[in-house]
Amino acid sequence: MKKLQPPDWAEPRGYANGVLARGALIFVGGQIGWNEKQEFESDDFIAQTRQALLNIFAVLKAGGAGPEHMVRMTWYVVDRVEYVARLKELGGVYREVMGKNFPAMTCVEVSALVEERARIEIEVTAVLPD
Repeated sequence: MKKLQPPDWAEPRGYANGVLARGALIFVGGQIGWNEKQEFESDDFIAQTRQALLNIFAVLKAGGAGPEHMVRMTWYVVDRVEYVARLKELGGVYREVMGKNFPAMTCVEVSALVEERARIEIEVTAVLPD
């Protein structure tokens, strides 16, 4: 995999502008902040984000991959203001679970998620090199 960074652009922090990769594709469906029994343990945004990331980690592992194979993440949050206000905490939780693997990312505020208690949903595309 190769990060794509146009030469005159400012360096992104916490994500990549683009990723070039070859190999088997893994698509991780949107993961929310509930545990493996589909039970929420917290309504806190950071706690739910941590759990969603752990869920992604588990799905990647089931496919023989890890966070280092992620090439794209899409985050759906129900409160953009809270997301921005808690970026420092969010970064800490992200690095705790995913390490310093920063794929191309998009974050979108949505009015609601299908599961009423969900505060965040994250989907991932990963590539296992040939």
